[in-house]
Amino acid sequence: MTERNRTNSVRSERAVLVGVLLEPPVDPEHPLDELGGLAETAGAQVVAELTQRRDSPDQTTYLGKGKVQELSALVARHDADVVIFDNDLSPAQTRNLERALETKVLDRSEVILDIFAARART
Repeated sequence: MTERNRTNSVRSERAVLVGVLLEPPVDPEHPLDELGGLAETAGAQVVAELTQRRDSPDQTTYLGKGKVQELSALVARHDADVVIFDNDLSPAQTRNLERALETKVLDRSEVILDIFAARART
């Protein structure tokens, strides 16, 4: 895999949103609505969403192996530039997911920082 551009900016990128539901979501009908709003505020175009219910996150990729495969197909089908997780990922999980998906992976915190950086004034 070639080295990916690891800027946190998602402006003008096609994004797939991912949420691992470890506890019941605030809005069970639309668990990724808030993340979608953040992604759009940061300038991303949301093209797909994926959720998985788990008792605990996978230490390697946060998602289970089958969901990683499903997410990889979703990224390819929608020609996504970035995958944005609603969960906080460790650096190792981010790296493992980027290798498996061959695309940039960000978590919620990085998107929020992107929004602040874009709006910062000196």
